[in-house]
Amino acid sequence: MKVLMFGWEFPPHIAGGLGTACYGMTKGLAANDVDVLFVMPSASGDEDQSAVKIINASDVPIDTMSTSVDEFLGKVRFVHIGSNMVPYVDPEDFTKMVEEEKKRQIKSFRVQYGQKYKFSGKYGANLMEEVARYAMVGATIALQHENEFDVIHAHDWLTYLAGIAAKQLTGKPLVVHVHATSFDRSSDDKIDTRVYDLERKGMEAADKVIAVSELTRNIVINKYGISPDKVVAVHNAVDFSGRDHLAVERGVKDKVVTFLGRITFQKGPEYFIEAAAKVLKRCSNVRFVMAGSGDMLNRCISHVARLGISDRFHFTGFLRGADVQKMFALSDVYVMPSVSEPFGISPLEAMRTNVPSIISKQSGVAEVLKYAIKVDFWDIDAMADAMYGLLNYHALAEMAAKCGYDEVNALKWNNAAYKIKKVYESVINK
Repeated sequence: MKVLMFGWEFPPHIAGGLGTACYGMTKGLAANDVDVLFVMPSASGDEDQSAVKIINASDVPIDTMSTSVDEFLGKVRFVHIGSNMVPYVDPEDFTKMVEEEKKRQIKSFRVQYGQKYKFSGKYGANLMEEVARYAMVGATIALQHENEFDVIHAHDWLTYLAGIAAKQLTGKPLVVHVHATSFDRSSDDKIDTRVYDLERKGMEAADKVIAVSELTRNIVINKYGISPDKVVAVHNAVDFSGRDHLAVERGVKDKVVTFLGRITFQKGPEYFIEAAAKVLKRCSNVRFVMAGSGDMLNRCISHVARLGISDRFHFTGFLRGADVQKMFALSDVYVMPSVSEPFGISPLEAMRTNVPSIISKQSGVAEVLKYAIKVDFWDIDAMADAMYGLLNYHALAEMAAKCGYDEVNALKWNNAAYKIKKVYESVINK
C-alpha cells in the first residue's frame, strides 16, 4: 500500500508534537508495509528518510496566478470541457474522457504558469498565504505522482486544502488526521473562524477522519457536525528507537519538577506556577523548570516574580532533540497541566525516562495511562499535593516510575500504524 501524506513539519526541525507524531507514524507505517510519500513545505535535507520519501514543496513549480485557494479550487473543479468532443459515446466512455480532459487541462495550466514558491514552513504572519499555496503545490504533486499512491493522508488544518485538491484531481480517497482543533487552542467564543472553516471543510471532504483521542473525536462530532461513523480515534505513541538512558550530572542537590511545552493558555502554565508556590510553602528543597516558549512567557515570568519564588524557578526557552531528553533525565517529577490537550506525547517521553508524571484529566493521553497521577487542570491544590507526594514519598515515586515505564513501552507506533492502515483499507475498498 502507498500513501501520499501532507504534513507541515518533520524532525529534526519541529515546533511541537505534530512533527514528532508524523515521524513515529511514518516509521510505524513502514513496519506495516506501507510506503509513504511525505510532502512538507520546506525540507532542509537532513530529515531521516529511512522510512519515508520526502518531497520538498519549495522545489515544485506551482500556479502563481491564483490570488486565493478558493479561486484555485474553482479552476480545478470547473475546467472547461468542449461540447464538440466525440459525439454519441456511451456514458461510461464519456465520463472517462471528461476526466482525462480535465487532467490534461490542469497539467497544461501548471506548465504554462508554473513557478516555484519558497515556503518558510513556519507559523508566521503569512501562514494563510502559505496554506493556500501549499494547496496548489499539493495538487501539482498529486498529478505528478498519481500512479504512486492509493490514498491521501492530510495532517491538521494546515494541509487539509492540499488534501482536498489532491482528492479532486485524482479521485483517490482522503483521510484527514486531527491532532488539535480550534477549540483546543482557545475558548469557544475566541476561535479563529478562518481556521475553523478550513478544519470543517477538510473533515467534510474526507472519507475518514482520524482523531488522536476519544476526547478529540467527541469535539469533531459535536463541534463540527461530522457523522460519528466517519470518525475513528487512534491514540498516539512515542518512538524510542535509538534512545539510550542518559547519565547526567546535576549542578544542584534540590529535587526538580518540570513543565515542558508551549507556554500558551492551552498548556496551563499559570496553574503550574500557582501549584509550585503551594509546594514551596511546604518544602524548600525543590526547583521548578518551565521549558518552552510562547505568547505567555513574559506573563509567566512576571507571575513568578509576584509570588516571590523567582529563586526557585528556571525558564529554559524552547528545547528540542537531545536537550529534551537531558531535561527529563534531570527531572524528578513531570507535570502537564493542560487546559485542553488532544493527546499529549510529552508525558510518555517523561515516563519512558523513569520520571513519574502528573497530567490533567482534560487530556487525551489520560485515556491510555493508568500510572500517571490525574488531576483537573484548575485544581491547583490537588496538583500541589501530587507534586509534594511524589517528591517526598519514595515508595510512591518508585512505583509510579517503574509501572509508568512498563506502561509506555507498550504504546508503540507500530500498533497505532496498524490501526491507521486499517482505516486506509476501509476507504480504498469502499
